[in-house]
Amino acid sequence: MELTNERAIEIEPGLRRMILIEIIFPMVLLILGIYHGLMQALYRSGFIHSREFLGLEYFQGLTLHGVVNAIVFTTFFAVAFGYAVIRYHLGRPLNMKVAWLSFALMVIGTLLAAAAILSGQATVLYTFYPPLRAHPSFYLGLALVVIGSWIAFFSWLPPYFAWKRDHPGEKIPLAVVGIFATFIVWVIATIPVAIEIIFMLIPWSMGWVPTINVPLARMLFWFFGHPLVYFWLLPAYVMYYTMLPKLAGGKLYSDFAGRLTFLWLVLYSAPVGIHHQFTEPGISDTWKFVHAFFTMLVAVPSFVTAFTMAASMEYGARQNGGHGLLGWWSKLPYLDKDRWLFSYLFAGLVIFIFGGITGIVNASYNLNNVVHNTTWLPAHFHQTVAGPVFLSFIGMSLFLVAKLTGKRIKLPTWNVWVPYLWTLGIMIFSSGGFVSGAGGEPRRTNLGLTYGNPQSPLYQPEWAMSGIFTGVGGIIMTIAALMFFIVFFGTLFGKPVRQGALELIVSEPYHDERVPAVQSFTPWLIGAALLLVIAYAPPITQTIRSHFPGAPPYSPHRPVPLSVGPGP
Repeated sequence: MELTNERAIEIEPGLRRMILIEIIFPMVLLILGIYHGLMQALYRSGFIHSREFLGLEYFQGLTLHGVVNAIVFTTFFAVAFGYAVIRYHLGRPLNMKVAWLSFALMVIGTLLAAAAILSGQATVLYTFYPPLRAHPSFYLGLALVVIGSWIAFFSWLPPYFAWKRDHPGEKIPLAVVGIFATFIVWVIATIPVAIEIIFMLIPWSMGWVPTINVPLARMLFWFFGHPLVYFWLLPAYVMYYTMLPKLAGGKLYSDFAGRLTFLWLVLYSAPVGIHHQFTEPGISDTWKFVHAFFTMLVAVPSFVTAFTMAASMEYGARQNGGHGLLGWWSKLPYLDKDRWLFSYLFAGLVIFIFGGITGIVNASYNLNNVVHNTTWLPAHFHQTVAGPVFLSFIGMSLFLVAKLTGKRIKLPTWNVWVPYLWTLGIMIFSSGGFVSGAGGEPRRTNLGLTYGNPQSPLYQPEWAMSGIFTGVGGIIMTIAALMFFIVFFGTLFGKPVRQGALELIVSEPYHDERVPAVQSFTPWLIGAALLLVIAYAPPITQTIRSHFPGAPPYSPHRPVPLSVGPGP
């Protein structure tokens, strides 16, 4: 029988429909996003030579892949998961009128952005990153997605404060701390990009101003772009700390470790963005060093999580009969069809180890000069976002659909193997990117040719070999994704076998510490505000005063002349 928690609650039909729709809608779009991801891998590897995929040009497909996978899917899921966590752990009904308003804005925004991409007017590679310029509807659409998610978050505040009034002196449920940390980081991240969109990109896109200050716009983008990663990662951390230990058969090693991880990321997720701009002019070495230092500090929660999860799983495995220094690993439920969610969370955790290590390379000033703007970056990016984030999100999406509809998981053997096959694919895919990136292969090109095509004047044998790994890894990942979609939609359209209810796995703490420093958001929010002023006020002022010449818009569709022979 599938592992269940001792408490399942019936929820309002409107909230049930809301959570299901906010999972299913982006899941349908994810099919298209993954298809274009496969096409990118096959084209870069030289397996295919056409730049047209389903009628979309190469960079259009790349933009669609990034927007759907990294913004639309993740934001919709975070909101849906937030509804489930808040309703389950606080036990209070939510304002459904506000929830439907939030959902409507997010859907309208998604459709506006999609229209701009599909019509070829927003080929900007998912970023708000000039001199690439999109149609105003693209910026407006994604702004509506953000506003809709804000509305959802703010609607959770009344039940949160009501719970605190009714439970004086009690610790806030750990999962609630994690979800609030997720959306606090999201609000912090989206304020600077809102400033960029409203005051810089839209006037430029509308043609009201002929040029744009590229370094300043990029600084505001990375003010958003790096904490965005933690908006993706924090829901996965919620699952790790509150669900993975029980799935392993044990308890959470330290409640304090989970709270510290969530609040530490509130503090340090944002003042690190300039490490993406080590090669940019107009930013002094002093502030690049400051952001590099803060980036090293943001690695602390990763180490805390690695230790805590290992200790929690070891405790569970030993409870299940594991012995010896390493023998307990054999007692973890890797292929347990009843505890199938373990495989999604565990595989993501393994991938994240390598993503974290390679991220330290990116954050190092000198090492970054070697890998900057090479295929090393998408290899690292996929190990972090397409690893723990993607696997935990799709795993929890399936879990919630099955629980809320009362349906049994279809093809349980396929289901439990999906994350391991995905892990194999992503490790092969990323290995190719790391090797070719360390050798200098550019990550984004507008050449109309690939380095893996022997007919290309830019053919590089060493890059071509690494490209084969990229292509093969992409194929394996797509097979795993296809298997998941069959399981997901098979479950969704199956017959109910029980009454649907909201049910979440909750791990008991082994060490239930009560540390005052992690019992309130207030000091961490004050600290985050101070760090943001320290980290960004001087470099933004410096960039504004540098008087860079404005840049006209640039389209990646524009052909670039090739220089095959030796330079002058």
